[in-house]
Amino acid sequence: MSNSATKTAIVTGASGGIGSSIAKRLARDGFSVVVNYAGKPAPAQAVVAEIKGSGGQGIAAQADVAKAEDVERLFKESMDAFGRPDVVVHCAGIMPLFPIASGDVAAFDKVIETNLRGTFLIFAQAAQHVLEGGRIIAFSSSVLAKSFPTYGAYIASKAGVEGLVHVLANELRGRNITVNAVAPGQVQTELFLKGKSDARIDELKKMNPLERLGQPEDMANVVSFLAGPEGGWINSQVVRPNGGFVY
Repeated sequence: MSNSATKTAIVTGASGGIGSSIAKRLARDGFSVVVNYAGKPAPAQAVVAEIKGSGGQGIAAQADVAKAEDVERLFKESMDAFGRPDVVVHCAGIMPLFPIASGDVAAFDKVIETNLRGTFLIFAQAAQHVLEGGRIIAFSSSVLAKSFPTYGAYIASKAGVEGLVHVLANELRGRNITVNAVAPGQVQTELFLKGKSDARIDELKKMNPLERLGQPEDMANVVSFLAGPEGGWINSQVVRPNGGFVY
């Protein structure tokens, strides 16, 4: 068990991209961090090694967020290591793109299972275990406003996530726990850049008036604010860090 004065954060999908940036930022903010991953352990272990190398505390914990037993185990392992969490950041998700007309039910179900069911399961455990005065933060997406073709399943899942945020915020009345969502615009991660030409990336940069892609650190900064003492009056909101990529 860590020093009780040290706060604890669980970050799902924390082995790469936005999630790893959030995990490392919260560690710098003084949290002991549980770095969740779904598949290969090495990237998550590398994040933990970096956290420990900077004087922080962290563990890697495997869990498929779509599986109730995995999510229960994730919270148990976290509490065995560091006690009840102060902050839960649910960053894990998938984004396969396909047109609605394809009728690809298997792909649709997988997106809903991971993104929406996963959020429900994480929220259920967080609602049971997060300490009074804590923070619960989910991830949505600014693409909801755009309704791009082939994003149907993804947008449907994230619209559901935003609905759950507002309901859970109301259900936790009286416990001084905030529930919010962060909805990034286009963020420069390895996954986002994969398969895109330089010309396409330049086009994407110009879709917001700041004319750049977001960085994982931009998202981590928002999470740090929401998780910190100055974010305590923000509740049941969807924060859209997207450089002005709007409606």
